[in-house]
Amino acid sequence: MSFDADLLVAGGGPAGLATALLARQAGMSVAVVEPRADPIDKACGEGLMPGGLARLLALGVDPAGVPLHGIAYRAGRRCAHARFAAGPGRGVRRTTLQAALRERAAQAGIAWITGRVADLRQDAHGVEAAGVRARWLVGADGLHSRVRREAGIASAAGAPARFGQRRHYPVAPWSDLVEVWWSPHAEAYVTPVAPGLVGVAILHRRSGLGYETLLDGFPELRQRLGDAPAGPVRGAGPLRRTVAARVRGRVLLVGDAAGYEDALTGEGVSLALNQAEAAVSALVSGDLAGYETQWRRRTRTYRLLTRALVLATSARPVRGAVVPLCVAVPPLFRGAVNVLAG
Repeated sequence: MSFDADLLVAGGGPAGLATALLARQAGMSVAVVEPRADPIDKACGEGLMPGGLARLLALGVDPAGVPLHGIAYRAGRRCAHARFAAGPGRGVRRTTLQAALRERAAQAGIAWITGRVADLRQDAHGVEAAGVRARWLVGADGLHSRVRREAGIASAAGAPARFGQRRHYPVAPWSDLVEVWWSPHAEAYVTPVAPGLVGVAILHRRSGLGYETLLDGFPELRQRLGDAPAGPVRGAGPLRRTVAARVRGRVLLVGDAAGYEDALTGEGVSLALNQAEAAVSALVSGDLAGYETQWRRRTRTYRLLTRALVLATSARPVRGAVVPLCVAVPPLFRGAVNVLAG
């Protein structure tokens, strides 16, 4: 039986391209199908944790950006900060990261198909989609994954419903940390991504509110940003997505397509790369069902900690206590930051 490729990957973002690169390292022939034109952007915090950066470098991907040495929580004049014990992460524009991964994929001989997965069919030997017959298909096509729907895997938006909006400001970074500013209703992530550019991503529960209205909830941050001309706003959500399974026949889900809790802990890219490793390992071993177990094991800390934080901070008194608690108990904050940094 003939195949056009061993592996077809749906999605040309970090999760999909990391999966493709790892599969090439394992000796597979790979094609990536992606409907969007370069540069591919996404509303995200754009901070790479040290563990995620190390995985990228191991793939031969070294995107330009700004070193990040830790995380700070701020609320008014209160500030708790913790530095990464394992070395710096990196603030990287999402478009820069995707371009670096795309360039490495081209060097590795990965085929690129402009299109989308439709009329997915699979049998005991392979899958067919986007005009390609392959042994396996990995869906890495985001929160609202078409591959997931085509494969018949149930999913639903979870509660509480939270949303994200991101904008860039041409100002010099004032810190080498990712700053998370807390207000009664939202969190604002400030990430240096270039010597003269910071990204500000706001996570919130108030659907329909504009970015400027949300930013008004952080007067000290607005003052820091000054009158710099802001870039366009990109949004995403609802963020939480529950997914019934990560494997259906010869189809595997990776990244946001596989299920998502929230961006609160800022480790999305690291998680995607971790899942990509598990997915390719399952393909190499032939134990596709084992990927479900690996996915749960590798995402457990993120899922439990993020879910607990989101639920706990839904109550306004608890939200107000987060930063004072981190200030009062530095080892607790430092420990949590470095667990997530890996």
